[in-house]
This record gives sequence, structure tokens and C-alpha cells, in this order.
Amino acid sequence: MKERIEALLAEVNELHCKKVQEIEEARVRLLGKKGEITRLFEEFRDVAPQMKKEFGKSLNALKTAAMAKIEELRQSASEDSTAGSSSVDLTTPGYSYPLGSRHPVSIVREEIVSIFRKFGYDVAEGPEIEDDWHVFEALNFPPEHPAREMQDTFFVTAGPHDPILLRTHTSCVQVRAMETLPLPIRIVCPGRVFRNEAISARAHCIFHQVEGLYIDENVTFADMKQAILLFAREMFGAETQIRMRPSYFPFTEPSAEVDVSCNICHGKGCNICKGTGWLEILGCGMVDPNVLEASGIDSKKYSGFAFGMGVERIAMLKWQVKDLRNYFENDLRFLREFETSL
Repeated sequence: MKERIEALLAEVNELHCKKVQEIEEARVRLLGKKGEITRLFEEFRDVAPQMKKEFGKSLNALKTAAMAKIEELRQSASEDSTAGSSSVDLTTPGYSYPLGSRHPVSIVREEIVSIFRKFGYDVAEGPEIEDDWHVFEALNFPPEHPAREMQDTFFVTAGPHDPILLRTHTSCVQVRAMETLPLPIRIVCPGRVFRNEAISARAHCIFHQVEGLYIDENVTFADMKQAILLFAREMFGAETQIRMRPSYFPFTEPSAEVDVSCNICHGKGCNICKGTGWLEILGCGMVDPNVLEASGIDSKKYSGFAFGMGVERIAMLKWQVKDLRNYFENDLRFLREFETSL
């Protein structure tokens, strides 16, 4: 019996069946009801009591080895079968998935920023949740100043001592820049702003701005006019003209509104420019000395100009979009119109 056990163990170790049918035949031959290992267990009953321990241990080891070998061969055959019968045709062309497009507001914002980068401006950013000092007071809005009513504000925390609010303009980024950056300063500040306004075709409670600031010695109104003219021609075409109308902003003096010649009718008058031949694009002005002093800048030595524009407004003029709400509804039919603008 000992020799038969050793012979069968060697046979089990040498099994190399690859097909499922061959593996099943080997299992029946070794472990079936009439299999060779099963017969050895039947003969074990007649072994002398003093030999049962030795032969029982060997028989159990043989049966365990045979069962493990059969299972190993089954796993190997299953993996080969799965790999060989895969339903995936690797030569089939892949599926095409529709790609998204850049949002028109993002396209215009990056175009504006890239133009001013060519002029030597750096990009500055700041928090959307701000304090009253940076949004209003440092920009020449005293606590009781009526100009605060020009902007309907979303307050996070109310109270007389520096309340927290959603910024109404990105001018607060300019304040932070004046407080921290070394002079001279030449920056643009793109970002999202919030105002408590009724949503309509011409207004929204959320919109985007790009504001600019240049502070150095001997900066003049003529420098500002030239910078805005160069920007307008880069943005709307080389033939674009600008005009400046007196205006009022608490943080600049003198201040102006800037119009560009209509790039649709070229000054002849159309429904886009309402027959005037001009389109308003931004506000600007020389930085008020009080604003410079509030940020620790000597207003007797330094001067500067600031400007600000609504990104949606520029996008509306660029693509003749008549309803501001289209930019926020995420209608794919609308957004796909700008895929060629990338």
C-alpha cells in the first residue's frame, strides 16, 4: 500500500491536463466512487491497527494533494477559456464620445486677460467673500455714503463693525494688491461678483468682471486712454474707435464711461447700438488720492488709473447675444455655438 500511495502521489504531481474534459476524467479516475484513491481508503479498513496511523496520514495527504491539483487545473482551464472566448473584438473601431466646449464667458475672460498680459499686466485674484473694508471703505465709501446704495449687496453677516459680504466688484482685489504688492503695480483682476438684482435679459445677480489697476510715478489720464484704446482694438478690431464720457465712481476722480464704435454697423447705426453707432464697454478713472492713502501709498508721489468691465457685456457685444440669461442656463444648443471660438 505504501508503494501505491507514493506512485499515485507522483502521478498527481505530474498531472498536466488542459481541457476541462480531461481534468474531469482525471478526477473520476482518482477521486470518483470507484477511483484509485477511494479504493485505497476501502482497503485501509483491513490494515493492522498498529499501521493505521502511518497509512492514514499518508492517505489523507494524497487525497488533499489530488483535490488541490484538480482545483488548480480547473482554474487554469477556466482562465484560458475566458481569454480565448472573449466577446470583445479588439479590431473594432472605438466609440466616439462628444467633447464639451469652453463656456463663452470663459473664452472672453481669458481673451481679455491675455490682451492685458501682452501689455505687461499680471493677474491678481482674491476671495469672493470679503469684508466691508476691502469692498467699500478702502475704496472711498464711508459708512453713510449714498454711493453704497448704488450696489445692492448680499451680506453674510450684518452689523456696524466690518460686516462680511459677497463682493460686489473685484475692486477689492485691487485694494489687497495695493496693501501688499511693491510699487509699481500693474494688474488685472478677473473674477465672479454678486449683486442683489432682479434677473432679466440685461441683468443677473451673478456676473463676472475684469478690472485693471496701474500705479506708478507720473501716470496720467492720457496713459489710461491709450491703454483702453489699445485693448479695444485688440478685442474688437484694428479700426475700432473709443469715446469717453464723464461719469462718477467713488474710488476714481476724474471718472469716465468708455464706448467703442459699433463693430456691426461701423458707426452707421443699428439695433445693437440702438442707432447711436457706439457701444458702452467699461468704466474707468484716475485712482482717488484717498484710495491710495488708505492703502498706505503716498498720493503725492504716485498716481494711477483703474478700469473695470463686465465679461458678459463684452461677450454679448462680441457675439450679439441679446439675453444675458443664456450664459447661466447651460443649454447645450447654445454652448455648442462657441466650439469654433476655442
